[in-house]
Amino acid sequence: MSEPASPVRVAVVQFDPQVGVGNRQDNLHQSLALAEEAVKGGANLIVLPELTNTGYFFNNRQDAFAHSEGVPDGPSVRLWIDFARRHRIYLVVGLAERDGTRLFNTGVLAGPDGFIGKYRKAHLWNLEKLWFTPGDLGFPVFDTPIGRIGLLICWDIWFPEVPRILSQQGADIICSLNNWVWTPPPLFDEAGKCMASYLTMTAAHVNNVFIAAASRIGEERGARYLGCSLIAGTNGWPLGAVASADRQEILFADIDLTSARSAPIWNDLNDLHRDRRTDLYDQMLGYRQHCCLPR
Repeated sequence: MSEPASPVRVAVVQFDPQVGVGNRQDNLHQSLALAEEAVKGGANLIVLPELTNTGYFFNNRQDAFAHSEGVPDGPSVRLWIDFARRHRIYLVVGLAERDGTRLFNTGVLAGPDGFIGKYRKAHLWNLEKLWFTPGDLGFPVFDTPIGRIGLLICWDIWFPEVPRILSQQGADIICSLNNWVWTPPPLFDEAGKCMASYLTMTAAHVNNVFIAAASRIGEERGARYLGCSLIAGTNGWPLGAVASADRQEILFADIDLTSARSAPIWNDLNDLHRDRRTDLYDQMLGYRQHCCLPR
């Protein structure tokens, strides 16, 4: 058996950050404590939920603005960056980003050498449209020493273009930050999985890419959250258990991150990326490959 080219221990953290300016420090400290626990478990790529330090259900735009901070110079972001540097790991975490008078639902990637980059949520859910601006950075993929990392946030997974574009740009893993909310029933099937879990598994399967999805639990201001965090392999199946709907948990998976680059070859005649009919639909969809990939 050959040695892995890029061995990575991934962890997704599921917990209950609460909205309210008075809760920001507790949320931040809890995120750092849980990330520390993941480090002690051997993780070197850690994914936390959407809006990790603020909770989700803001009262209005002014409330959202009060919870926000700049990237990468905001106080929470600086602490997360320092954590990644100190522990020599990669950390993906969500927050409300302030850029002048605009607000974005943002995911940040930090690593051993500091701030790497950010992604601004493209598809806004429900009341988010009243305080956040839709993302304007496209769907970046970040090259790192452990592999190529893409980000998406929550509602994005319902749009198959997002994981497809990230995978077409060469992402080895997609880190998915979520606050999956309760919607009209049925919420779960007999196996205890929610629709978001299946969408994550499907996106991993049809794009042959790892997806590490961190969600949240709990209730705030009348909203309830689904949990169900998971780490999906390139074949779509969860690597280990899918998290519960209501417990704080950390899930781990040991993977060879760059093995995603050879995963699309299923047999002698079928390769998901090669079999795409770009002659029929690329002009309409506008996909572009990562600069490192052959054209």
